[in-house]
Amino acid sequence: MTQQDRSAPPLTDQEHRTTTVEQGPFCLARCTCGWRGPARRARSQARTDAQAHTAG
Repeated sequence: MTQQDRSAPPLTDQEHRTTTVEQGPFCLARCTCGWRGPARRARSQARTDAQAHTAG
């Protein structure tokens, strides 16, 4: 199951759009820039990884 905002506006070069993706018992964060977070068992931790990525 993928959580995405399908009505998102077009991206600019500096904008990062993250999503969380479930792969079996794990969840990981991905970004439109190509970044991928580590596989986590807790969705909340994957979301925290995504927030840390977009913050800086």
